[in-house]
Amino acid sequence: MTIRHPEKQNKPINPIKKKPDWIRSKLTNSKEFFFTKTIVNKNNLVTVCQEANCPNITECWSKRHATFMIMGDTCTRACAFCDVKTGKPQKLDDFEPVKIAQAVKKLNLKHVVITSVDRDDLNDGGSNHFYEVITQTKKTNPNTTIEVLTPDFLRKGDAYKKVLEANPDVFNHNIETVPSLYLKVRPGSRYFSSLELLKNTKKMNNKIFTKSGLMVGLGETRDEILQVMDDLRSADVDFLTIGQYLQPSVKHFPLDRYYSPKEFDDLGIIAKTKGFLLVSSSPLTRSSYHADEDFSKLKHSRINSH
Repeated sequence: MTIRHPEKQNKPINPIKKKPDWIRSKLTNSKEFFFTKTIVNKNNLVTVCQEANCPNITECWSKRHATFMIMGDTCTRACAFCDVKTGKPQKLDDFEPVKIAQAVKKLNLKHVVITSVDRDDLNDGGSNHFYEVITQTKKTNPNTTIEVLTPDFLRKGDAYKKVLEANPDVFNHNIETVPSLYLKVRPGSRYFSSLELLKNTKKMNNKIFTKSGLMVGLGETRDEILQVMDDLRSADVDFLTIGQYLQPSVKHFPLDRYYSPKEFDDLGIIAKTKGFLLVSSSPLTRSSYHADEDFSKLKHSRINSH
């Protein structure tokens, strides 16, 4: 049997805390769920919904919403919180851009989220592959808005600019946690590099909406969360998601505590007062959770305000 996280085998065991009542995903075995599953499986596609063990998979797939994960299912990083498989990735699939574009068409998506594993093994971190996927998806689905959730392209120079050349509607890169926890939670990443990526994206094309996400429950303080919000606003980030960290296994980073729904509501209100255009803050919020509905609402309100 292949071990999903070989780098975590010698880590200490961190017992998983019992989930409170409000951490309960919706179970739906609808026809639409199986339709989405069939499209994903038939086209041999990878989704972050499956690979990251997302708690919202049944709800989202029942609405035909799937977040596609390109460049394989194996990540070159070993973040302490993440459930995506780590190891040596396979070579890129040249047909993936067409497969994604066709799947988006069959699912009739108005808004699609495309993410990827980290590919530190590639000279450009996979930015050209992102470009190909976005371009092909737009060509096949001219009325579909495209949101990308990218790696940090750390030590890849200006590689990220290739993604922006494809002109996605939303550029998302998750900050994930507060600076004091980076060395333990995201050892392969750098807080200020992630901030700089978001800031430079906005500078290069201010028509692209920028977005970032934060997990809570890892041991951060409230003041640290508010500081991250300020840092993101200083980098001109438009959208923010805040969700509860759920520990995937006893070998992953230990959960410190569960935040209550009221705490999420309070953080959401604070984020809005700081000037984020869209905020999603709840226990089960993930980067692409309700992304299509939120983006649609924003577009609609902008049209009506002109």
